[in-house]
Amino acid sequence: MTLMRDTDLAEAFDHAAPRYDRLVGLNAGYHADLRRSARRLRLPAGGAGRHILDIGCGTGASTAALLRAAPLARITAVDASAGMLERAAAKSWPADVRFVHSPVERLAAAGVTGPFDAVFAGYLFRNVADLDAVLAAVHALLRPGGRLAVHEYSLSGSAAHRALWSAVCGAVIIPAGTVTGDTGLYRYLRRSVLDFDTAPRFAARLAAAGFTGTRVLPVPGWQTGIVHTFLGRRAEGGAKEATL
Repeated sequence: MTLMRDTDLAEAFDHAAPRYDRLVGLNAGYHADLRRSARRLRLPAGGAGRHILDIGCGTGASTAALLRAAPLARITAVDASAGMLERAAAKSWPADVRFVHSPVERLAAAGVTGPFDAVFAGYLFRNVADLDAVLAAVHALLRPGGRLAVHEYSLSGSAAHRALWSAVCGAVIIPAGTVTGDTGLYRYLRRSVLDFDTAPRFAARLAAAGFTGTRVLPVPGWQTGIVHTFLGRRAEGGAKEATL
């Protein structure tokens, strides 16, 4: 997978942070799709008594989506970009939401140790160098029976979806980044999606990391076949579970 170095990528997000909410707002489905993936965690009773880890929270869009789905949950939201996290923390949040500055690879050093009832990752895993190691660490952070939802650009494997993604990047996403001075980040976005696992491959990777009941669900609209929700669970007592 073609990646920027961790420090370069964090700095690119720092630079884009002041304009990030405005740019993603141009995608009419951006927030609705995050909310859909958060609801797919299916946390009962509004998340009462549950602790959710939101990794790669950015400016807080995924955190807000989780609050809509589980308003009574406690949320720890983490991001490697100080600039993005500053934007997130400046917004109005309930007392049970806290933000932590840390790469996902170094959560324990930042005091994020769990166990958690659920983990949500929005647009994160394409940016991880050692994907299998991070998935194993996330699995270990979940309590038995804990749930994972990944909201990610992961192409279906269809040539048509690959071509559509490249066309949208060339016509809309990269030109928008050029106007704001963030061209490098959005060129990276295009390449990272093309280089990332297809949806079936990432689902298999989740299963190999120990997640049970793995499912792949599409999002509607033009991003069908481009963005998916991936669901999985840490088994209780080693027992296999067929579905969430």
